[in-house]
Amino acid sequence: QVQLVESGGALVQPGGSLRLSCAASGSILSFNSMGWYRQAPGNERDLVAIITSGGSTNYADSVKGRFTISRDNAKNTVYLQMNSLKPEDTAVYYCNAVRYSLYSYWGQGTQVTVSS
Repeated sequence: QVQLVESGGALVQPGGSLRLSCAASGSILSFNSMGWYRQAPGNERDLVAIITSGGSTNYADSVKGRFTISRDNAKNTVYLQMNSLKPEDTAVYYCNAVRYSLYSYWGQGTQVTVSS
């Protein structure tokens, strides 16, 4: 049974920073990739960043240069460092894990609100 638990969401002012964490119930090495998605009210769920088992990363154009995805295999945790936050970053952020493209798992989400 795979469980993903996100944490770190908060209310921050524009220009501020947050670090989101996604803790997995098992070894993250068992996943081919892990990523962060976000969904604003009324919008679809969009990919923010992804990291593969080989360490390759990809980012949405809207967050390049501001967000960084990383992992700590020993802690079975994936992080999303978010800097220079903008109001348009406001959304529920979800952690995702994929195994062999056949199995996809989701966390419950954590709310990020960027507002003055």
